[in-house]
Amino acid sequence: MSKELAKTYDPQEVEDRIYDFWLQGGYFHAERDPEKKPYTIVIPPPNITGQLHMGHALDETLQDILIRWRRMQGYAALWLPGTDHASIATEAKIVEMLRKEGVDKQALGREAFLEKAWEWKAQYGGRIVEQLKKLGSSCDWERERFTLDEGCSRAVREVFVRLYEKGLIYRGERIINWCPHCRTSISDAEVEFEEKNGHFWHLRYPFKDGSGYLELATTRPETMLGDTAVAVHPEDERYQSLIGKMLVLPLVGREIPVIADEYVEQDFGTGVVKITPAHDPNDFEVGLRHQLEVINVMNEDGTINENGGAYQGMEALDARKAIVKALEEQGYLIKVEDIRHNVGTCYRCGTVVEPRVSKQWFVKMEPLAKPAVEVVKEKKIRFIPERMEKTYFNWMDNIKDWCISRQLWWGHRIPAWYCPSCGETVVAKETPECCPHCGCADLRQDEDTLDTWFSSALWPFSTLGWPEQTEDLAYFYPTNTLVTGYDIIFFWVARMIFSGLEHMGQAPFDTVFFHGLVRDAQGRKMSKSLGNGIDPLEVIAQYGADALRFTLITGISPGNDTRFSTEKVESSRNFANKIWNASRFILMNIDGHDVPNSLPVELSMEDQWILDSFNRVVGEVNENLEHFELGIAAQKLYDFIWDQFCDWYIELAKIRLNGEDKAAAQQVRQVLVWVMSRTLALLHPFMPYITEEIWQALPHEGEALVTAAYPSYREELVFTEKAQQMESIMNAVRAVRNRRSEMNVPPSRKTMLYIASARPELFIAGRAIFQRLAYATGIEAGTAFDLPGAVTIVTPDAQIFIPMEELVDREAEIKRLTKELESAQKQYATAEAKLNNEKFTGKAPANVVEGVRQNAEKLKEHIALLQSGIEALTK
Repeated sequence: MSKELAKTYDPQEVEDRIYDFWLQGGYFHAERDPEKKPYTIVIPPPNITGQLHMGHALDETLQDILIRWRRMQGYAALWLPGTDHASIATEAKIVEMLRKEGVDKQALGREAFLEKAWEWKAQYGGRIVEQLKKLGSSCDWERERFTLDEGCSRAVREVFVRLYEKGLIYRGERIINWCPHCRTSISDAEVEFEEKNGHFWHLRYPFKDGSGYLELATTRPETMLGDTAVAVHPEDERYQSLIGKMLVLPLVGREIPVIADEYVEQDFGTGVVKITPAHDPNDFEVGLRHQLEVINVMNEDGTINENGGAYQGMEALDARKAIVKALEEQGYLIKVEDIRHNVGTCYRCGTVVEPRVSKQWFVKMEPLAKPAVEVVKEKKIRFIPERMEKTYFNWMDNIKDWCISRQLWWGHRIPAWYCPSCGETVVAKETPECCPHCGCADLRQDEDTLDTWFSSALWPFSTLGWPEQTEDLAYFYPTNTLVTGYDIIFFWVARMIFSGLEHMGQAPFDTVFFHGLVRDAQGRKMSKSLGNGIDPLEVIAQYGADALRFTLITGISPGNDTRFSTEKVESSRNFANKIWNASRFILMNIDGHDVPNSLPVELSMEDQWILDSFNRVVGEVNENLEHFELGIAAQKLYDFIWDQFCDWYIELAKIRLNGEDKAAAQQVRQVLVWVMSRTLALLHPFMPYITEEIWQALPHEGEALVTAAYPSYREELVFTEKAQQMESIMNAVRAVRNRRSEMNVPPSRKTMLYIASARPELFIAGRAIFQRLAYATGIEAGTAFDLPGAVTIVTPDAQIFIPMEELVDREAEIKRLTKELESAQKQYATAEAKLNNEKFTGKAPANVVEGVRQNAEKLKEHIALLQSGIEALTK
């Protein structure tokens, strides 16, 4: 590691070198240690098809901050990485690749297809991991897992068999969500609803006996081909006499009954609903209650099948147009009503989802959901922010059985075999040699694979070796914090919770930290269609990973979306440069001197102030991190480093560094090194690269900042009295500089300062500070001064007089003070009116009334000082 810092900070030169240094040192690897408390985060495994996007960048930055912080605190901190096989997305990539090569998936066959898929995974599947490393992710890469690796596969088979044997997994014909594009079933959680323009087609369904018709409305006229009944509410007086009568289904000619079911809403539309059990989940349930025929009219690709008669082979939308036209021509169409309604789409490809009856594998959710709800209600798992519990409970309380089979080849194949001889279904962890019922050796394995989320649900324990009872599992499970976006509560969070409880007997984590989405500068969701997406790797290439990380974390709060803008990144880059330049200043001033990284015995007022300020920010940052207020912690670090350390303490340090007192100069060098090195440690989880690089150049103990101790609050660094004295001096300096700026007085024009205060001794010690930073030739401090014509400046602790009448327009100054006085008097009058109002003092909370009273007292004092200043100028 270099002991010198370049003139300017170049992230491109630093970051790869530092990351390689961390990897070579094995600093990210977590070992079981009985002397240490474990802290575990499992990464939400990104898809192997994925490219790093801003959502990933935020998610990984939050996790990295937490894991680096805990690692530096002395925990056995494990951040377990891995990737997800992403069945639907990956298979689509492989199919597309084969199509370009002129190869058909079905013609290729399952085994050859899977060989191609594994080849693709080997070539491209690690890309997202390398991108995470560019961000600075300090994962334990020695433990990297993949949801299709042998260990995870063993866990999946174990869970499937256990749940099947308990009766919690079953196979049956039910309504599922079908994606015609992906050609597979998807779960309820994978359906995204989009508001779209649509229509209500009002139709006549005539009675068989010719006595008239029933009017109903539908948004999907193509599904009428599968209608097997029309329903009304049993208490709807309009239709009670019609229940049991037969209708003739328009265009089809099939006779269907009028049935009564409480599912129908009397007040909605005409109170008459067509029932299509094969293509609507509610209709399916009605069909079960009334033993209706289930007629599927759609193929897997979304076209009309042989049950659609004349419309067979048509795309659904084309069939819709043709059916509507025929209905109109034959007099069945009454009217068309324009509407806006929610349409379910596949979360992967955006295709409109078709509800469709299909034979699939399901997980019975009610028995699993109950304990998963209780563990959150009992706060055994905390949601940060707490309001996310409402979303979780709402979904869990209304949960439906989970369709887990997928009509794909890439994924965990369902461990079920069918006997052609006796029809037995054999579910087993390993491939059975023969049917246990009849001995037939010609068993056929189920063609389907499992929903990707089935294996992801086991991630917190399958990655630690389960179902084997490994030492890692015993030590690192349950994990501690799950960091994730609020948009996958259903996909992943809920499933991990009930899986951990069911198979481990313990919740998989104690805290779920939800973050929001990263939106563009205008607050819009980033998307391809808007063209407003920003590539994190391009930002890193231009500004550095630290600047990106600090941008993403600044201002963030749990569960809330954040806005991203180039201006914010530039601000973060400037912050990095500020730290770099401050560090170079320190290094230049300790060059040639033996400066230990320890505090000197003697401490000046300025030293005690910066140490007290540093100690306070240490305590606050640690507390913020404990409460997952990472954005607040980042802002406090920014303020301390930029304002207090760089803009104030370094400027104050120059007085002694440039003075004749060598002991005082050495004293300030030690304080500079001590505070800077520990400030770098405090900032390290947020901006790891630049802090490690600078720390290595400063005097230090230990090999690397990444494993150095994280600063903690220390009572011996509390210097309240000297810190307050310093704050009084700083307030005075700021006030003088601001007034001079308002009056356009150049720094070269110096003057005497007269400071009137009840405690003049507070300001005497700051003589050198006033001379350097307030452009003073000297100061006098006392309880009062009579200086006619002097410019007067008021601070909470003092009245400052500047005898510089020749530099100021007396009338303009009187006018300014008078304006300020009028404003203060108005505020005071408002406060007094409130305090004299019995309604306010009687009804407002005591703390509010006291706040108004204290403000009135301050305003009264301020008015007196302003009046005194005006009087002095008018003498």
